Amino acid sequence: MGKTELYALYKGFLDCICLCLSHSSDDGPDSKGRDAANGHLIYKSGDVLQDRYEIINTLGEGTFGKVVQCLDHERGGTQVALKIIKNLEKYREAAKLEISVLEKIREKDPNNKHLCVQMLDWFNCYGHICISFELLSLSTFDFLKANNFLPYPLNQIRHMAYQICLAVNFLHDNKLTHTDLKPENILFVNSDFSLVHNTAKKCNEKRINDTAVRLVDFGSATFDYEYHSVIISTRHYRAPEVILELGWSHACDVWSIGCILFEYYEGFTLYQTHDNKEHLAMMERIHGPIPQRMIQRSRKQKYFYRGRLDWNDCSKAGRYVTTKCKRLREYLLSHATEHHLFFDLLEKMLEYEPSKRIALSSALSHPFFLPLIQPRRSQVWRNSCDMSR
Repeated sequence: MGKTELYALYKGFLDCICLCLSHSSDDGPDSKGRDAANGHLIYKSGDVLQDRYEIINTLGEGTFGKVVQCLDHERGGTQVALKIIKNLEKYREAAKLEISVLEKIREKDPNNKHLCVQMLDWFNCYGHICISFELLSLSTFDFLKANNFLPYPLNQIRHMAYQICLAVNFLHDNKLTHTDLKPENILFVNSDFSLVHNTAKKCNEKRINDTAVRLVDFGSATFDYEYHSVIISTRHYRAPEVILELGWSHACDVWSIGCILFEYYEGFTLYQTHDNKEHLAMMERIHGPIPQRMIQRSRKQKYFYRGRLDWNDCSKAGRYVTTKCKRLREYLLSHATEHHLFFDLLEKMLEYEPSKRIALSSALSHPFFLPLIQPRRSQVWRNSCDMSR
């Protein structure tokens, strides 16, 4: 055998060893053999993790990592969602915090009566923390998008809203604030739909068959006793006390829910902006002036001049806000009683002062929800309201 053949054989032997090492079951954070440059785990359909989770396909990707659909062979081939965190220290630490929240939820609600997504298992694989969950379907945002942003019917919003309030109230009762509530973090259990003709729009629209939802993504959830970051929430769902840096608590979740429900009702976000001062100007256009007490206590005095928002309605940004926004009640799509009740709930959720904002324990008994909690009484009450109008 010549030198060339010997070299080729030796190189092939080394490559084989390297390949075996790169696929070894090393759970330490220094195992980079299966990582892409950005920290994601490299995998393909059919790969099996922990001799248990067979990867079917990728469901989604975020800054934290990826979510994949798997068959859990220890659960008889049940399909689950597996969240695979990037092999980077800051994401591993965040994942550990999320796991502590999910373990608390599982401890306090073992039968999943409060509609928060259930963690089934977690493990460390090649330096990636992996968390398995019950497999859910499309998010309420993705369904809205697939439906050309046609709003959800009010009776469906009612059921979704009640479930969201129930889930988040459960968190608040257990000294947790979600801090990142948005339509993307509310998932349908099953997103099968029927096609219904929309006479007003002269088109077919998708109508979800089952409005059962689950609350997901507890990566930013914060216990009452933990350090509270100054800035929380995705922009469009951020409460005024967060923007003004007044400190925050459970009430910031209530504000976010109000924004979410408006989006379900109209098909677009209430605050379409990416700038703090413009955001505050939109709030004033929709809800009236920001209370003086909040302005005086704010750490963001640069947004104000002589106790008022420093804003020029005649500027380009000012004209945008004037065109884009109107008083909240002007967004009513109908003057039927149930629509007015819905907006009464929105107004209570979108109250500037956190101390005056409705608590979710009270929101759950709001008259808007009567058809769900007391159907017979609701019909009598609605008839009496209609007669008095």
